[in-house]
Amino acid sequence: MSRGTQARRGVTFPLQVECYAGYRADERPVRFTLGPPKGRTLEVKEVLDQWYGVGYRCFKVRAGDNNIYILRHQEVEDVWTLDAFRRDSK
Repeated sequence: MSRGTQARRGVTFPLQVECYAGYRADERPVRFTLGPPKGRTLEVKEVLDQWYGVGYRCFKVRAGDNNIYILRHQEVEDVWTLDAFRRDSK
C-alpha cells in the first residue's frame, strides 16, 4: 500500500481470506492475511457494509487493528483482493 491512507487508485493487493460459510460458501470474511504468504493476519471485528457487482462481492470491514478495509471477492476466479484501506482516526 502507499504511504497514504488508501490503496493507490486502480491497484489491488491479493489476500488470503478465511470465511464463514453459512447459507453459502464464503458468506462473509472472518480473517485475512496481508502481505506475502506468511504476512500479518487480522481478525474481522465487524462487517460494516457489503455490496454486489457483476461477478464480485465487496465487504467493508473493521479489523482487529481498528482500521477499515474493503475486501473484494472475484467469485468466478475465487480471488480476494484488498481494494481500499483507511487508517483508524482515533
